[in-house]
Amino acid sequence: MTSKNGFASLTQYRQFDAVLGGLVGLLVGDAIGVAFEFKTPNLIPPRDQIEMTMAATFRRSHAGVPAGTWSDDGAQALCLLASLLDCGKLSLIDFAGRLLRWRDDGYLAVDGDVFDIGIQTADALNRLRDGASPRESGGAAVMENGNGSVMRVLPLALWHTGPDEELARNAHLQSIPTHAHPRSLVACAFYVLVARGYLRKTADPWSWAVQRLEEIYNDWQDQHEQRAFLRELDVLRSFPKTDTPRGTGYVIDTIWSARKALEGDTFEDVIRTAIQFGNDTDTSAAVAGGLAGILFGLGGIPTRWLQQLRGFNLVEPLIGRWLQESE
Repeated sequence: MTSKNGFASLTQYRQFDAVLGGLVGLLVGDAIGVAFEFKTPNLIPPRDQIEMTMAATFRRSHAGVPAGTWSDDGAQALCLLASLLDCGKLSLIDFAGRLLRWRDDGYLAVDGDVFDIGIQTADALNRLRDGASPRESGGAAVMENGNGSVMRVLPLALWHTGPDEELARNAHLQSIPTHAHPRSLVACAFYVLVARGYLRKTADPWSWAVQRLEEIYNDWQDQHEQRAFLRELDVLRSFPKTDTPRGTGYVIDTIWSARKALEGDTFEDVIRTAIQFGNDTDTSAAVAGGLAGILFGLGGIPTRWLQQLRGFNLVEPLIGRWLQESE
């Protein structure tokens, strides 16, 4: 691989267009969304003015962070990918250790700068640092269903080639260190199956994922877990009927905000729609951008955004190993 032109150089790997598009689409969406995080929709500029590098007159969120920098979403997703590549499987202990390295040392953060972290994730990582098991460190209350685990799970779907059931179980598992409530587990499983649907070019990845996940849970051996997961799947699929996407940090809202954004005709449309919801813009755009990257491919991401995205030196070694193992 060559680092010339940074992320734009990856477009030469046409046979990996969808999987690279998914990973880079997540990073691009995150980096663009950073500038607008916490802003209400009325403070978001017109959609044709939403760019990675904004005009100097625009008051960016995280003003000291250079444009093109991904946040906790991208860094944690890269932690997951690195763990999968090093271990050849999902190792909860290894992954949790990398999350701590990110929080404490800036591992896989651009410039080593951890400038954003969710409250629930911070609390969970503090418990991990204090010696809690990664199976017991995550918040499990119903009010602790933030989007901190769904924002990072996409690399699992891009890397995993096994059965759908195993993919869903691993999606649950990677959520547990920070977000352990069944709703968050189900949301992560649903999202990776949607991603798999896009990778397989199914006609309707969203409907397919609901149906497939229901089948998986109906075959779940633990009856108590089965009932809990099926209840939460009902919560997830009923959301668009009872509420509207608002781009908040609630995990179910994040998923359906991404779904609404995916109605766009181009990668650019998807990202701009996700950001126009306001609120948790970096995560909405990261979650939507990952799926849009699969759908439109790496070649569908605007070149100017690829050229402005920072941190290629962190991602290039991971992608190099990944592609070697895939060939």
